[in-house]
Amino acid sequence: MSETLPISEPIFEFGSLQVQGQEDFADMRPFFPNKEYVGCDMRAGPGVDRIVNLHNMEILSESVGTILILDTLEHVEDLRSALDEVYRVLKPDGIVVVTSVMNFPIHEYPFDYWRFTPEGFKSLLKHFEHQYVDFAGDELFPHTVVGVAFKHSISEDALYEFKRRLVQWKKQWAGTTGFLLRTRLWLKQGLNRRLRFIKQTSG
Repeated sequence: MSETLPISEPIFEFGSLQVQGQEDFADMRPFFPNKEYVGCDMRAGPGVDRIVNLHNMEILSESVGTILILDTLEHVEDLRSALDEVYRVLKPDGIVVVTSVMNFPIHEYPFDYWRFTPEGFKSLLKHFEHQYVDFAGDELFPHTVVGVAFKHSISEDALYEFKRRLVQWKKQWAGTTGFLLRTRLWLKQGLNRRLRFIKQTSG
């Protein structure tokens, strides 16, 4: 994605907190070398540069080039308000990339509210001039849904190359393999939380 889409700066990632157990794979900065990158979350911690509430961002309108919301929307209580804010802060040529889960266990950080279908993503992104939504996994019960929305238009060449790369991604995460990888990560994170709780209560 970072090589095929017209990524502009600054890049804001919402949900950038690298919770325990995710440190090895949750840092997105290496995919955008030499670009202005701001990690945002509701809590301070590793990977977080700014504390930001998606429902009411203290960010200037039309000041952000690219927004990443990766496996985070399921933790956002008021989705419509959040996406309205995303639209507001994006530059006229801005892009938002969202991913989330459907077939996946309940998990915290700090609360887990939603599961998404591809049509649900299309509804959330309908105010953008152009959107592209797809999924990975079983057609009737995908484990991952992905959406890319452009505040205004995008060139046909860039869109074609993006779709080609997305087909490759779908093959990589097809069937149960992607679900098992996701679940393995979820179980690892859950075990880490339990170990921390045992350590705290036994001390």
